[in-house]
Amino acid sequence: MSKVRVDAGICGFATTITASSVDAQHIDLVFDSLCPHVVQAAQELTHADAYAELFVKPHESAIYQTLSKHLPHSGCPLYCAVYKAIEVAAGLALPRDASIHIEK
Repeated sequence: MSKVRVDAGICGFATTITASSVDAQHIDLVFDSLCPHVVQAAQELTHADAYAELFVKPHESAIYQTLSKHLPHSGCPLYCAVYKAIEVAAGLALPRDASIHIEK
């Protein structure tokens, strides 16, 4: 199981993604968020095939296509966070924080 917390930035919304798997390929996804866009996407993103999603170009991924229907802009860090949660749940990556620091 992996748990990824995303603080999306200026919008003020935080999302927690929980990804779990019994076979290191088929992933169950649960989203906890007050963001109305994430809530909509979460209704469609309940399961993922780690190998079908992680080893394709983003525009070929069902996750990317589903998120892009609901998230209002491509700069939302949730895109990357979902893939990171899946990688760890599938045993394809070690759990380690990733971060984006923005300065003006």
